Amino acid sequence: MTNEKVTIEDISNFCKRKGFVFRSSEIYGGFAGFWDLGPLGIELFNNIKKNWWNYFVHQKENMTGIDASIISHPRTWKASGHISNFIDVAVICKKCKKATKIDKSEVGKVKCECGGEYDIKGDFSLMFKTSVGALNPEDAYLRGETAQAMFMNFKLIADTCRMKLPFGIAQIGKCFRNEIAPRDFLFRSREFNIGEFEFFIHPEMFKCNLMDKEHLNVKLRLLDSETQEKGKDTLKETTIGKMLKEKKLDEWHAYWLAEQIMWFNSLGLTKIKVREHMKSELSHYSSATFDLDYEYPFGSREIAGNANRGQYDLNQHIKESGQKLEIFDEESKKQVIPRVIEPTFGIERIFLAVLCQAYEFDKKRDNIVLRLPLNLSPIKAAVFPLVKDSEMIEITKRICTELRKEWNVQYDESGSIGRRYARQDEIGTPFCITADRQSIDDKTVTLRERDTMKQVRVRITELRKIIRELIEGSIGFDSLK
Repeated sequence: MTNEKVTIEDISNFCKRKGFVFRSSEIYGGFAGFWDLGPLGIELFNNIKKNWWNYFVHQKENMTGIDASIISHPRTWKASGHISNFIDVAVICKKCKKATKIDKSEVGKVKCECGGEYDIKGDFSLMFKTSVGALNPEDAYLRGETAQAMFMNFKLIADTCRMKLPFGIAQIGKCFRNEIAPRDFLFRSREFNIGEFEFFIHPEMFKCNLMDKEHLNVKLRLLDSETQEKGKDTLKETTIGKMLKEKKLDEWHAYWLAEQIMWFNSLGLTKIKVREHMKSELSHYSSATFDLDYEYPFGSREIAGNANRGQYDLNQHIKESGQKLEIFDEESKKQVIPRVIEPTFGIERIFLAVLCQAYEFDKKRDNIVLRLPLNLSPIKAAVFPLVKDSEMIEITKRICTELRKEWNVQYDESGSIGRRYARQDEIGTPFCITADRQSIDDKTVTLRERDTMKQVRVRITELRKIIRELIEGSIGFDSLK
């Protein structure tokens, strides 16, 4: 089964059946827009977050991170413009009766997917309102994005961590949006995680000293604003370097867009489409924005974004708070308010894309195989005794103990060896280890690879090192003799 044939219902049912994702409050019939990650789901989700943090924070010299509170001072959202601008239009299709939302700029211009006209029901705020305090409650909001804490903490971080421009602040955390019509499984929900960072640059610095040929040569499929304004959706093959020559974005914007695409490629998500926002749809804070779209079973949808926020947010917080947020730039010897590039990632959307990309029905095996990247797989190895023999069980238990020092490992002695292999293939476990009678004699085991089903004998003492090198990609399975 290929990605073109699989449906979102297939993915949703699979996730429930195998313990990846459950409807929140399932015993009460669920609660629209809210989901619970199951035992395998949280492992995959955490691996994605860890990979993201390692790539964008730990591997970069000029990046740091925070974990800010979900509720902040109510004036935060006045300053950011969310209270006045974070508003969509509720509509119901006159033909199919489907409820959804559209942007204000789309009123009178778009129709439902079924071709029906929309009945406009009015504006609604996407912000979740709450109250803080028991005796004298104060109105507050659950955050709709993680970005504002990074702007509010910007000067504190620059001062306490001795950060010099340019530098970035990253965060992964929960966000909340009061969607009128949650849909498409995890794609559009009311509670979700965003991974994003604000990269602060001297306002007069336009040359990116991090850009190299690898970034310039990054290939992408672009839907530019000019094509969209003509009512067309034709993609063109281009590169980051060509986009720079066409002045579609500046060098720092281009660098981080390239980094986003390179990271998605490392996850096996190589068919990312980039869509340039038209001027009429730009957010109130952005001078240039690009969506990165993935081809889900229900269509091409945004999985990440990249906005040039300029100095908007810092200036707004300076105005609202009365505090000085300028920092002293050593190079120019001036107090400056930096401009900002903001790459944003929907973590649940990445989680869903990784599952859709990996999900395949293997006709030869007559079984689903989840071909997850090795470093993202929830369980890195499964260990089996060929039969329920005390000596084989003792060997496999010792192997589990050793491998669990480094990875999540599963032990299974139930059913035939073929059935046990199939169970692990279905949840994406890349390696299966089987101890048999020969293991007792020569201290070797069978190591099986998920994708090719190839098997090789390896020494137990070398097993941990071999699996580590396979996961890191420093050796291939075919190199094992």
